[in-house]
Amino acid sequence: MPMENKMKNTVTEEKTRNVNKNKKDVIVIKNPFKNVWQATTIILFIALLLMIFLYANKDYQEIKEENSEISGNDAGKILTEFLNERADNNVAYVSSQDLGNIYEITISYLGQQIPAYTTKDGKYFIQTIIPLTSSLTGNSISEGNEKVRVSEDDDAFLGNKNAEVTIIEFSDYECPFCLKFYTETLPLLKKDYIDTGKVKLVYRDFPLDIHPNAQKSAEAAECVRAAAGSSNEAYFKMHDIIFKNQQQLSNEALKKWAKDLGYNIDSCLDSGKMEQEVLKDLQDGLSYGVSGTPGFFINGKVLEGAQPYSVFKQIIDGELNK
Repeated sequence: MPMENKMKNTVTEEKTRNVNKNKKDVIVIKNPFKNVWQATTIILFIALLLMIFLYANKDYQEIKEENSEISGNDAGKILTEFLNERADNNVAYVSSQDLGNIYEITISYLGQQIPAYTTKDGKYFIQTIIPLTSSLTGNSISEGNEKVRVSEDDDAFLGNKNAEVTIIEFSDYECPFCLKFYTETLPLLKKDYIDTGKVKLVYRDFPLDIHPNAQKSAEAAECVRAAAGSSNEAYFKMHDIIFKNQQQLSNEALKKWAKDLGYNIDSCLDSGKMEQEVLKDLQDGLSYGVSGTPGFFINGKVLEGAQPYSVFKQIIDGELNK
């Protein structure tokens, strides 16, 4: 073979090897791109699973924390702080008792010890316990649009007897929250609605067992009214004196205050002449679902507790604007 041909063949073989080598190199270059995308996909998938696990675990921990119990002392402190925001810092925590599913918190308000209740996580205040296993004379009242037919009986009232709006109050003369309503809300109601003839306020008795002087105080006011010839004016004069002197309640004090008004109620109070009158109010209140004091029915609409004036105003104005 001529030398020229040999040289050509040699060059051709070398080019072929280089081409084949380059082809292999091209294939090698493409594979890494494919593997990177696969790896990235796997990494992102693992990261997603990790995030799901972490957030699920976080949610579980939050749920666990939300449902966790706190001590009775801590629940009592939370309740006391809540009440002090609404009672001018006159509430003090006394003690707590574990009742199984809830805490009974004893608080002191204006020298009186009052039981209250909270859930064990300390997030909810339960004003009154109503055992579901006990027979009730009526349905538990609940605030809302539903109206309750409530009798005024023959009880004392303030304002125009034909007023468009009637508020029926069930109250306890020894109840500190009733005193709060009397001192803070009632004066504004009188000024804006009662004295202007728009609202009639009927006072009905609801003496609680935890207040030893409540029953006799209610009887004393009824005795004064009877001695004055069923006078609403005389009744509310006694009503005012009792609330203004809530810390000094006793049978002797009640008799003295009545005498200061010009009425001798010694025999009436000692004999228990008005006991059934007061107890009838109590039973009526229970039949309407009242379970604590003060309780109100505004044209039949339920309002519980010593609510601020603005709450009364909203309901009253709604009734007047119908």
